[in-house]
Amino acid sequence: MRSISSLRHMIGSILLAALAPTPAFAIDEALLPRNLSPWGMFLGADIIVKTVMVGLAIASLVTWTVWLAKSIELRRKGALALQRTRALEGNIKLIEAAEQTGDAHDAVAQLIQSCAKEAELSGGILDDGLQERVALRLERVEAAMSRQIARGTGVLATIGATAPFVGLFGTVWGIMNSFIGISESHTTSLAVVAPGIAEALLATALGLVAAIPAVVIYNHLVRGIANYRALLGDASAQLMLLVSRQRDHREFRMARAAE
Repeated sequence: MRSISSLRHMIGSILLAALAPTPAFAIDEALLPRNLSPWGMFLGADIIVKTVMVGLAIASLVTWTVWLAKSIELRRKGALALQRTRALEGNIKLIEAAEQTGDAHDAVAQLIQSCAKEAELSGGILDDGLQERVALRLERVEAAMSRQIARGTGVLATIGATAPFVGLFGTVWGIMNSFIGISESHTTSLAVVAPGIAEALLATALGLVAAIPAVVIYNHLVRGIANYRALLGDASAQLMLLVSRQRDHREFRMARAAE
């Protein structure tokens, strides 16, 4: 009787083992991607998450391109503006400064040419009205040159403000897909959830990688542009002093009068 009872117990154990659910790790092994590197997670991500990641990568490339281009432009134009402003501090007349600039199109050269043009159009009348008209012309040229030098920096502010939210959208979308996968696989094993969540969090990481440099570079360029505008202000002030000085000494000469 004991042998029959033992045999029944053994058969029952075998049947219970056969009917028991397969362990989660045996199912999850096939679901896990083989490559959990950033590139592997990108390849395994959903098309929406991939699109978000590609967009953030392009935004990061644009950020560094704008930084390189604007840094070179600010350094070159700032050095030239400083050189011309120092030249105006010497014993020089307006007509001589205009002749030195020639056909140059840099900011200070345009300030000088605009000032000389207004002096020529005024017909040699040396009054307060001339100084007011020169000041208005210089103000307009400064504003135009300031807008020109700041062109392209707005995209950095946009990237810095929106990139984290774009990355967050990719994360939310990826996590949503992960929960859908949990529902379809009927398992709550971490091995099933982890790859999708990792892919989703990669989108947030890329958002931060795009946003943080954009904000830092934008602030750096804003400071450089402010210094450049200060140089233009100094050049305008030197031109106003030049006009006032020549008016006081009655040595104001124009190109038409010299001819």
